[in-house]
Formats: sequence, structure tokens, C-alpha cells
Amino acid sequence: MERERAVWSVLGLRGRMIIAEEGLNGTLEGTVENTEKYAEHILGDKRFKYMKIKRSESDGTTFPRISIKVRDEIVGTHFPAHIDPRKKTAPHLTAKQVNRMFEKGEDFVVVDMRNSYEIESGKFLNTIDPGMTASRELPEKVDYIRQQAQGKKILTVCTAGVRCEKMSALLLDQGFEDVYQLEDGIHSYIQKYPGKHFEGTLFTFDNRLTMDFTDERPVIGECKRCDQKSENYQNCANDECHLLCIVCEDCISKDGLAFCSQDCTDTVTVLNTRIR
Repeated sequence: MERERAVWSVLGLRGRMIIAEEGLNGTLEGTVENTEKYAEHILGDKRFKYMKIKRSESDGTTFPRISIKVRDEIVGTHFPAHIDPRKKTAPHLTAKQVNRMFEKGEDFVVVDMRNSYEIESGKFLNTIDPGMTASRELPEKVDYIRQQAQGKKILTVCTAGVRCEKMSALLLDQGFEDVYQLEDGIHSYIQKYPGKHFEGTLFTFDNRLTMDFTDERPVIGECKRCDQKSENYQNCANDECHLLCIVCEDCISKDGLAFCSQDCTDTVTVLNTRIR
């Protein structure tokens, strides 16, 4: 961990990385020259020589600092120990193969393994949203997925493909048979096929909040307050809620606060009144 922190500092990089026994996963930002130097550094380590590295543009303000942490898991699923994607996971389908499935009109469903608030701003056609707020909730959603999929071929998707490794493994463990996962995630698909079969924009866990590769796309996100089309993510200003959700600029209060519901607005008003 300290070695990586030192390398990032020398190269002037910022971002975050999680290191676990399973491997490592991170996103970093810097100049093209220095990010490529770091890619060479990582790929030069024999443990990571086959690592997939994705690239996208930013404005230099995506990450405020360096954050490198050691965790038990790359994704906090807390699944049973035998759910190990290094031993068994769903077969990978490339972006090209998935695009062909859509083009041919194949009968399949997309199970989006992201949190529901991520799916709100963008998703594939034929998407099933299991209704999760955290990856560890997937075992509770298995029956719902089974009911919605109705025995069809399942394609699991997530932002960069990391979550799907373990989450598709859990579906296989639960008796699902015709299960696949999108290789390298939604990011790689919309980069190769912008505006095709994926509607809206891609949520990101950094200061950008959303990203896309085309201006010719529908806005599918809806404001929690008025249902107006929007992709403006905000944290609910009620600290007892703090839900990350879409709230359009028209529904943000004059003091710049956003609330996900009238109940949260009323609760904060009552608390402020009591404080006074």
C-alpha cells in the first residue's frame, strides 16, 4: 500500500484504490503521460500483468486526494466463502457479442448488479433492477430475479465488470444456469457502442457523478420531487436520510439544499424550528 501511495505521489496522481486478497481495484486521475507510466508500473508486476485497464477523460477535479485502503473484499458482498469467482464465475461476453445479441433481437434479460440509485440515470434495454442499496443485499433479491427473469438467458452488468465477477457467481450457486456477465462492464460497452441499447448516462463514484460518450442520448433519470427528466445527482440534505438521488435544479431550495421527498423537507423544517 505504501509503495503505491509513493508512486502516485511522484507521478502527481489522485484517486482511490482498494487492495484485497482477491486483487486490487482502483480509479486514478492525472496527465495522460503519468497515468500511462502508472499503467506500465502495474502491468510490469507479474501478479497484475493481465489486469484490464480502462481509460476515460476527466477535467482534473475528479478526485480531491489519494485514498488507498486494504479491505477483506474488493466489493463488500459478505457472501459465504465458497462464492469465489477465482474458482467459478459466469462466462464473459464481450461488448461486441452483447451488441450483436441486441441487434439480433435475442431473448434475454439484463440483471443490473448496481445499486438502484445508479441505475436511475442510465440502463440497458430489458433491464431488471433487483432493488439493491448495497451489493451484500443480493442474496435477498434472488427470488425476485428468478421471478422476473422467467427462465430466460441472463446477462449481468455493472460499471466496470468487477461486481459481476462475484455476483454472477452467487446466481450460479443459487441454481441459475444460463448466466453470463458483460466483460469489462458498462463503461467499456458504451465507449465502443455509444447510444446503442443503453439509455441515459453512466453513474460514477467520483466527482463527475455521471459520464457518457455521446450527446445524442435520451435523458431517462427523473427528479424524486417532480418527475422532471434530469441527471442531477444530489445527497438529500436531511442527515437522517442522506440518500443519493436525482433532484432537478428547479426542486433545489433557494439555500441550495436538495431533498428526496416532502417528508425529508418537513423533517428538517421541524428540526430547525426546534433548534431555534
